[in-house]
Amino acid sequence: MRISMKVAVIGAGLCGLIAARELERESHEVVVFEKSHRLGGVWVYDPRTESDLLGVDPQREILHATIYKSLRTNSPRQIMGFSDYTFQGKEYGDPRMFPGHEEVLRYLEDFAEKFAVTKLIRFNSEVTRVDLIRSGNEFLVEWKRSGVSSSSSSTEVFDAVVVCNGHNSQPRLALDIPGMK
Repeated sequence: MRISMKVAVIGAGLCGLIAARELERESHEVVVFEKSHRLGGVWVYDPRTESDLLGVDPQREILHATIYKSLRTNSPRQIMGFSDYTFQGKEYGDPRMFPGHEEVLRYLEDFAEKFAVTKLIRFNSEVTRVDLIRSGNEFLVEWKRSGVSSSSSSTEVFDAVVVCNGHNSQPRLALDIPGMK
């Protein structure tokens, strides 16, 4: 007999959507925290750029924008997608072999709707802290509504946490190399 768990998934990009679907398929109670107003993660294009491209200023506005306007995938549509929800055959208005980011985002939105993952997502909800509770069997997840002061944070207890927040929004710099100067 399976034990149903309450699981927090952090991030509603490609990995977060897949994790949420598979966890729900296994009869777990799933909550997806997405700090932006829409799903898609890295595939959501934002024309703005950060004022501090190296990410040195901790007070800068952080934009989770890692793609450019004309980006196309380097994988042909014939091999993209999931085994039970293929990319090939979807009509997104561009028949070329390598889809653009707009098509990938539409595919992810369609996937989330088809498998009812969208209803699991708390949009504009940023996770600010995750702590293991002393018993070692549960996690305390602190989160707040994006754009709202930290005084309005909430906490919830989960049996498991899946972190799917990506790694491309924070520059990685080699600032302290011996002999660099």
